[in-house]
Amino acid sequence: MDLTQKKSIILYFFFILIAVLGILWGNYWVDPYPFLRVWDWTSIIILLIALPFLPLQRPAEIPEFWERNLPTRSKIWTPVLIGIGFGILDVIIIKGILHPQPYSELPPFLQPFPYSLFLYFSGALEIELFYRLIPIVLVLYIFSRIKNGNYQNQAFWIIAILTAIREPLEQLPGGEWWFVTYALISGFAMNFLQAIYFKQAGFIATLSLRLGHYLIWHILLGIYVEAWELSRF
Repeated sequence: MDLTQKKSIILYFFFILIAVLGILWGNYWVDPYPFLRVWDWTSIIILLIALPFLPLQRPAEIPEFWERNLPTRSKIWTPVLIGIGFGILDVIIIKGILHPQPYSELPPFLQPFPYSLFLYFSGALEIELFYRLIPIVLVLYIFSRIKNGNYQNQAFWIIAILTAIREPLEQLPGGEWWFVTYALISGFAMNFLQAIYFKQAGFIATLSLRLGHYLIWHILLGIYVEAWELSRF
């Protein structure tokens, strides 16, 4: 294991530490309210499932977590801006058009700030581990061993499409046809872009894209609802 891989593993455990702090915060430091979402300790064990897949990234031709040869723009800033764009679109469509009336309490998809920073970072980490890192690395690693990796590129596009459609299908909303169509298309587009960024710039890039979305949709919208809408009641 070289220095880059060691640093990647250290960064991975730092991410898990943030999830641990979120559990402690949720259990001991946040006043309870009806929709408070708190992880339990089994969630940390679940995050550790991805650990054996980290050394497989390089054979699968996926950049390491700590890939110094890639510019920060590609790993963080551009994906974050793309995620912010998806988040703004969701706020306009869902909050602005479908639910313009003020909330009387925080809905389940919003959490009290600053606890929301820890919870939604942990949630983004879990999703990207199980929607991107594990399935894509596993498939590409297997195909790297088949006929000298001649079919690895084709395998990537297939697994990218499959992982991209998973989340929008799992979270398929009800309502009018146009909103269901929007949810499917936007959900697929964001997840598909994440798969591409994962292949090109590594896990930090796909995590950054989701965090950009969560920053707008979950965190800043939650701050707005708490500070503005709930103050009316």
